[in-house]
Amino acid sequence: MLTIQTLGELTVHSGGEVLPLPASKKTRALLAYLLLTMRPHRRDRLCELFWEVPDDPRGALRWSLSKLRRVVNDAVTERLVADRERVRFRDVDVEIDIRAITTRLEQRGLGVEELCQIAVRLQEPLLDGIDLPNQEQFQSWLTAERQDVLNLGSRVAQRLALHADLPPGQTLRWYKAWLAADPFNTQAGAQLLFQLRQLGQDAEAAALARELAVRFRNAGIEWPVKASTERRRDQRESETLIGARQLLARQTIQFCSAADGVRIAYGSVGEGPPLVKAANWLSHLELDWDAPIWSPLFRELARDHFFVRYDERGNGLSDWDVSDISFDVFVTDLETVVDALGLERFPLLGISQGAAVSIEYAVRHPERVSHLILFGAYAAGWRVDASAEINKEREAVMTLTETGWGQDNPAYRQIFSSTFMPGATVQELHWFNEFQRRTTSPENAVRFLSAFGDIDVRQQLGKVRVPTLVIHSMGDQRIPVSSGRDIAASIPKAEFVSLESDSHLLLGREAASQAFVDAVRRFIRKM
Repeated sequence: MLTIQTLGELTVHSGGEVLPLPASKKTRALLAYLLLTMRPHRRDRLCELFWEVPDDPRGALRWSLSKLRRVVNDAVTERLVADRERVRFRDVDVEIDIRAITTRLEQRGLGVEELCQIAVRLQEPLLDGIDLPNQEQFQSWLTAERQDVLNLGSRVAQRLALHADLPPGQTLRWYKAWLAADPFNTQAGAQLLFQLRQLGQDAEAAALARELAVRFRNAGIEWPVKASTERRRDQRESETLIGARQLLARQTIQFCSAADGVRIAYGSVGEGPPLVKAANWLSHLELDWDAPIWSPLFRELARDHFFVRYDERGNGLSDWDVSDISFDVFVTDLETVVDALGLERFPLLGISQGAAVSIEYAVRHPERVSHLILFGAYAAGWRVDASAEINKEREAVMTLTETGWGQDNPAYRQIFSSTFMPGATVQELHWFNEFQRRTTSPENAVRFLSAFGDIDVRQQLGKVRVPTLVIHSMGDQRIPVSSGRDIAASIPKAEFVSLESDSHLLLGREAASQAFVDAVRRFIRKM
């Protein structure tokens, strides 16, 4: 059994003894990354994260892995596993402190003493001393992980502040800790003010009220708000927030082989009845959960389902070097993933071109699809019945894609800002540029765009015999809402729901995102 401490300095214990770690900071950082992500990583991705190109990154990675195997592997258990393409750390007889704390906090009814002990542990910096300032991508990941720990500490302080077993005089420190960890939380500020006044500390309350008024006004946050006295409700809300991003750590990533030998990566997370999402362009099982576009939707759907998704061939963790990228193999890849998981009957979600794939699958396998959910769908690609002008425009877009993929190119970025997500901020667009680069190659991006142009499932719509829900953004500038309406009108008894959004790719912060999740849940539950 390995016991690994990530709060404070990284240490590995076995049989009560501390195992010596390699002196190389990058090698220890590599171990930390593999431990906390606990999923397969492409070798080229790890090289990009930890080493500069002139430094022979592949050789450096091999050297680091050889050093780490001596620490974490033994004669009985192989935890660090690597093949020619991927590296992963297997969760076998391993206890990692931050994961154990997160799991424990998901339990209800924790005592005050245990919560206090956890709060103290969470005050220690995550992976102290393992910063790599010159490796921007790793440092960004580490910063995000540390912020998650701070957020976790804030929520523990909130639980202690609202704990029914603590009298008001003993909760004050936790109200202060809650606000200190989350300084722009209006609920924390209001609760602390309320508590100070209840204890008769009027001078401190008055000073805090002035400070908070300035703080929230400068941040553009509405203030004041009324302090809630519904302690149990607040605690329940706090508990539902704990571990939102840690849900990714429970995702299981596996691989299956399509009929032509292409390896398809698929992931599953959550518990409950299955829900399968057909692949659509631009996905990455490792990176999607940090996405401002999809991650809130995925986390919500995984809360009450065994949520399955996969990376399209040529994309994400699936094989990139493939001979065939076409609609037919998109459908057979979905069939391969479903068969690999042994799913007999399930709701199927299709987004964008994934909707056409889902329609074709539902026609071929009506006995396996319990519900068909389509969002931002189109039945015919851009080449089908297109004018010469449209063909010329789309060919120009593919040329621009090949030269501008993943770059901060204003002309290329405008394509996405004006059609895919018009309401995106500059920061969200910058994120999207980087995501493109890490998700597929420029050559494959062009092949995808070309394949999407040939999609045509119009003749299949009338053959759909499963309950169907069609959802579409009213202002979608990529695929007009008329496309969704036509599909709903052509599929027997299909329902149609419109969203107040102009996005083809929903931004997680949009109210339409929650409306989307609510519509999906209602549809699945009523059938």
